[in-house]
Amino acid sequence: MASKHHIESSSRIPASEYTKDLRICVCGEPFRLNSGVMALRSAKLDKLLKENHVEEVPRLLRDIPADPKTFELVARFCYGYEISITAENVIHVCCVANYLEMTESHSLNNLLVKAFTFFKKDVIPFWNSSVRALKSAENVLQQVLHLGLVDALIESIIEKVLADPCLLGKPIKSLTFGGDGERDEDLYRPSARRRLFGSNLISEDLATLSVQLYEPIIQEMTLHQVPSEYVVASLCQYVENWVSATSRVDDDKSFSKKMSQREAIEAVQRLLPHECRLLPCNILFEMFQFAIALEATTECRNGFEVRIGKQLDQATVKDLLIPSFGYAREQEYDTDCIRRILKHFYSNLSSPHNSSMLKVAELVEQYLAEVASDVNLKKSTFMSLAEMAFAASVETQRLSDGLYRAISIYLDHHTYLTEYEKEDVCKLLDCSKMSPEACEHAATNKRLPLRIVVNVLFVHQLHLRETIVKEVNSPDEGLLKPIEEEIWKGDGASKDRAMVEMERMNCKVRELEKECSAMKEEIWGVFDSRVKREKGGVWREMKRKFRCISTTQDYDNCHVKKKKVHQK
Repeated sequence: MASKHHIESSSRIPASEYTKDLRICVCGEPFRLNSGVMALRSAKLDKLLKENHVEEVPRLLRDIPADPKTFELVARFCYGYEISITAENVIHVCCVANYLEMTESHSLNNLLVKAFTFFKKDVIPFWNSSVRALKSAENVLQQVLHLGLVDALIESIIEKVLADPCLLGKPIKSLTFGGDGERDEDLYRPSARRRLFGSNLISEDLATLSVQLYEPIIQEMTLHQVPSEYVVASLCQYVENWVSATSRVDDDKSFSKKMSQREAIEAVQRLLPHECRLLPCNILFEMFQFAIALEATTECRNGFEVRIGKQLDQATVKDLLIPSFGYAREQEYDTDCIRRILKHFYSNLSSPHNSSMLKVAELVEQYLAEVASDVNLKKSTFMSLAEMAFAASVETQRLSDGLYRAISIYLDHHTYLTEYEKEDVCKLLDCSKMSPEACEHAATNKRLPLRIVVNVLFVHQLHLRETIVKEVNSPDEGLLKPIEEEIWKGDGASKDRAMVEMERMNCKVRELEKECSAMKEEIWGVFDSRVKREKGGVWREMKRKFRCISTTQDYDNCHVKKKKVHQK
């Protein structure tokens, strides 16, 4: 920037009747100007110099809305130099020229008209110029609002977006913020049609604007019914620019930086359309984590939870693993927010037999298996999540293997639980819906309470019995009648073949029976060895389970009889 001495010595305009120097300080930068030269272009200065001493004028200009660079540009114009007005400085020039009253009524070809003309012809018609001019207005927004320039820029931008929504970016397919910086090549690629609105090849992005300008523009676009998928594309880019670029919220970051990030994520949540599935679930979860880390308002976090809940069936286990934030965090993962999201999901279901419900039930079981290893995970929290997964599949034919796996992991990492507490954790486990493989594993699982093992053994025997029945009756039932007919009506060779087939079937039945007996012995051997380690009360409960005794009175009478026999 040229110094005050350069401006003063380069003057070509003859001195007027105002010959004294005018000393003005703009944002700490001193300027020494000829008062007469400045008064020829500025009606405000002319009036002040007529009514006050020149030394008093700087005090009356302390609120001048200018930065040193812009004020120097205006001063050079007053001295008769040709100045360069651009999209980046036209708003500031208009602001200063309006403040100094550099109008046509005071001096022909004055600066205010020149700046307005440039704005109308070289800024408004073009996308890039409009965005740049609007971005430059952020620092003097309050001073220029009454001029109508900002409103004109916003209307121009909306008009261009309505003609070509791709100016906001392509609709989202998939995206992750931060990380290694890689993302889908098809996302946010500038459209060739953008070039129609500006001379530069690179299109300016609205996502570079501050919240105070960006939010009202997006709100206006929503009112003008700009397609939601393009609005969402711009919002994602906004998160990328203002939040994700500095996503690690560390203590050494300035307070003002954190505040701007928080304002950005809160604005994005407010601006997100309410239509479901416009964004992949993983993007919503990442935005949600930013909101938590930045300590956004409760309203903001609730908004993300509701949106996620509406499309939770799209989520993965990785999405649900939200770390706990704060200095006093007790658990590794934030399970409370997952419970709230699940409640939102269930409240939005239209049918209890919705396929989405089964997907979420499986998702929650996988999530439980992941967080079950956290030694700080409370039993009540684990059971609350398990109940939600159980409720989603209680009337379906889904297997309980996923829930069993989560319970087994939880018991393995929470060995301090009592037998009663273990039974409480397992109360939602439906052994009748466990697969034979899961039953076989559970029968030898030392982490399970004895009562559950008994139930598993009983169910395992039922499975084995059903297998034998199916093998004997179902597959070969249709063959018995043809075999009998072949024995009685066929020739000798046919009868021999039929007899061989029947013998084969009998051998198969005997093999299955032997397998059943061997498995019973193995199961009961494991069971007996475990029962010996338990108290007599558990053994009595096992007998009642298998109907050895039906009541406590029968159990007592049984022991009385034994004592009498020993006495004899």
